[in-house]
Amino acid sequence: MSEHFRVHGGARLVGEVDVVGAKNSVLKLMAAALLAEGTTTITNCPDILDVPLMADALRSLGCVVELDGDVARITTPQELSHRADSEAMGKLRASICVLGPLVGRCKRAVVALPGGDAIGSRPLDMHQSGLEKLGARTWIEHGCIVAEAEGLHGTQIWLDFPSMGATENILMAAVLATGTTVIDNAAREPEIVDLCLMLVQMGAKIEGAGTSTLTVHGVTELKPTEHRVIGDRIVGATWGFAAAMTRGDVRVRGVNPHHLDLVLEKLRMAGAEVTVYEGGEDEGFRVVMEGRPKAVDFVTLPYPGFATDNQPFAIALSTVSEGTAMITENLFESRFRFIDEMIRLGADARTDGHHAVIRGIEKLSSAPVWASDIRAGAGLVLAGLCADGATEVYEIFHIERGYPGFVENLRKLGADVERVSS
Repeated sequence: MSEHFRVHGGARLVGEVDVVGAKNSVLKLMAAALLAEGTTTITNCPDILDVPLMADALRSLGCVVELDGDVARITTPQELSHRADSEAMGKLRASICVLGPLVGRCKRAVVALPGGDAIGSRPLDMHQSGLEKLGARTWIEHGCIVAEAEGLHGTQIWLDFPSMGATENILMAAVLATGTTVIDNAAREPEIVDLCLMLVQMGAKIEGAGTSTLTVHGVTELKPTEHRVIGDRIVGATWGFAAAMTRGDVRVRGVNPHHLDLVLEKLRMAGAEVTVYEGGEDEGFRVVMEGRPKAVDFVTLPYPGFATDNQPFAIALSTVSEGTAMITENLFESRFRFIDEMIRLGADARTDGHHAVIRGIEKLSSAPVWASDIRAGAGLVLAGLCADGATEVYEIFHIERGYPGFVENLRKLGADVERVSS
């Protein structure tokens, strides 16, 4: 039997919600454990479907993986398999992140091409080009990316685009290369900084984390470590938008508010009162919206720009805001598929290429809708909170790949949401 969410509109979200470890970090940290023989412990892991999928993928390579609550213990053997072509790999967008560690450690890799969200193409040319500059040969064969190298050597690498995935793979291959590698136009996301921090704890020598230039001085071996995953800024942003859309009052804990500086500034522009809490157990922010939101324009860009993962929430907010907003999507060509589902809910929206124009209305109308990816699914649930009647959200497995306890947290904040078998 499949399940869907039934969302009853009209609730004002009020209360506190905790954010756990970042999906876009934990899977890469698990992959990084391949670089060192022994047991690496990762804490603050989110309870999402992708974590056990990644665990299965690592087991197929010869690792012993134990998942215990929010802790993952990964024991990597001396002799790793280089074939990452199991069924679990094909279900993960992040599966490609084992490519760099396998090439770095084994000097060869066969990795199934990634699956996951239907938000548009994610070409691997920069991954391949970077590894080739380090000394590997790469090609696509039988649905897998294949890489081989007699040895890796440091080099200068310029990325045409600051791709997170390419930066991560090149970085994890370069830490065990001979000599110094400089990655220019590198991704700057907090999740990249988190990966660099863990690699340094393992013995890597990396300079420039959080900047557009990463300098990696290769070492001969790494050692296992224990590392805590940073809070998920995208989940944190979801709750911030939810508060603004429902004219609510939500306190979000467990995420560095400076990882959401632009998101919080956009919510202020929409009329919300935003308070930031720095450091310690209370780290996070609070969003209070008393009246109807004001329309705000959004443009998606690599970090520190507005994240493409937050784009569905920006669209959902715009549909119930006062005025007209323009949303510009610069990263994934298929992300506007979400708008078709919003139109089912009565949204006044038009798209033209990578622009969308949203004219806000007072209230959406309930309808059955289908999630096409993690963030689109969450955005549809938020929209359902602002619709009359009951909105049925289908394909919820997408949502559960990114949000642990999503329904439970919504109900705790006062939403009338239920999981329904169908």
